[in-house]
Amino acid sequence: MFIILLLIFSSLTWAGSFVAVRLVYTDLSPLYLGFLRFVVAAPLMVLATALLKKPLFLPKKELPSLFVLSLTGVTLLYIFQFFGVAYTTAATASVLINTNVLFISFFSLLFLKEQFTKKKTAGILLSFAGVILVVYAQMTNDTILVDSMFLFGCLLVLLSAICWAVYSIVGKRLLARYDPFTVTTNVFIVGVLLYVPLVMPGVFSAVIRITIPSLIAILYLGLFCSVFAYAAWYYALKHQQAAESAVFLTLIPLFTMILSFFIIGERPTLLFFLGAAFIMYGVYLTQKKNKFVQKV
Repeated sequence: MFIILLLIFSSLTWAGSFVAVRLVYTDLSPLYLGFLRFVVAAPLMVLATALLKKPLFLPKKELPSLFVLSLTGVTLLYIFQFFGVAYTTAATASVLINTNVLFISFFSLLFLKEQFTKKKTAGILLSFAGVILVVYAQMTNDTILVDSMFLFGCLLVLLSAICWAVYSIVGKRLLARYDPFTVTTNVFIVGVLLYVPLVMPGVFSAVIRITIPSLIAILYLGLFCSVFAYAAWYYALKHQQAAESAVFLTLIPLFTMILSFFIIGERPTLLFFLGAAFIMYGVYLTQKKNKFVQKV
């Protein structure tokens, strides 16, 4: 029961990240929000890794892989995701991001030569049909203000899902050889460094103008989403099969819909729920034997 509670906590926490971005993106650019999230998270992960007496650094030979992981697992991932959330809705983004499992399966076929079953093929086709329904439903939803950037935002979220898939594929090898806390701590540190050229020099003026809600969002994303939920997730993975734990990730869109309804008043349509159901069931079909779905 305790493990289940930890998995629910992680899913609920990550669901809240989409709502947090929607609440503050007009006060703080998604670019700076993503950067400051990891400015908070990276030192805490270093501290946690040290307290757990894990190795702090990866060998130099892993630098090329670490660069790819940091770019796709932190920098580009959250630039695409946070701007995507800003241009769409919390519920839409949380549903579309789940397509990462589909891309993982596809990349596994291409690069890892993993078996591509009929069930996985059906799951991918079903999920992409769901994507079309979700996007169409939100574009025709009169209760949600959808501007000309909505489709662009959906594309950004899908690019974020592709980044997550690349991160998972490349990370599979490192996670098989090194402790996950060590890998993630290094990814956070390098990811912050890769952010620096993109946020300079405007980040200083942005920090000066940070509002209380934006500060709360930064701390929530950095502390809860990147450290606490991550620790809970990997503790659960240690005591339960990865495939069983990964099923709880499909709760993220459901939790996001509930939170976004009560906190920011987003009202998805029945067609949206149908599309979301297609995606989540398709994801379930494709991830049943996938043991390396990652979350940062």
